[in-house]
Amino acid sequence: MSFPALDLAALRPLVRDHFPWAAWTRCIAERGVTIDRPARTAHPDCPSVIYPLDYGFLPGTTGTDGEPVDVFVGNGDTGLVGLILTTDYRQGDREVKLLVDCTPPEVYTAHGFINYDRTLLEGVLVLRTPMPTLWDRS
Repeated sequence: MSFPALDLAALRPLVRDHFPWAAWTRCIAERGVTIDRPARTAHPDCPSVIYPLDYGFLPGTTGTDGEPVDVFVGNGDTGLVGLILTTDYRQGDREVKLLVDCTPPEVYTAHGFINYDRTLLEGVLVLRTPMPTLWDRS
């Protein structure tokens, strides 16, 4: 499946300003996150791909792929700091991956992990607050 190019300059502020951050924060607090791929473990279908952060899902939710919404979980105490809008060229879908308790270096790590091979998977980082603010909080 072919996807049109994303206009990043227009997309980031639209998502940041209209994403229901408070509702998703409540959902995370109420349901918790299930980690099914701990940091430093291999992807179940691609053993050469190692997850740099804990990775899991938000129980009781459904993403655009029909599965629960994906979540990267860091080691901070920052709450829901952002998300990555992904385009998976192998699966032919687009998803949201939430960034929870991620410190600034972990945000960069998750973004780099998603964008490692942009012919397979790429993502657009959308932060809830500007990065300098996140550095101040961590």
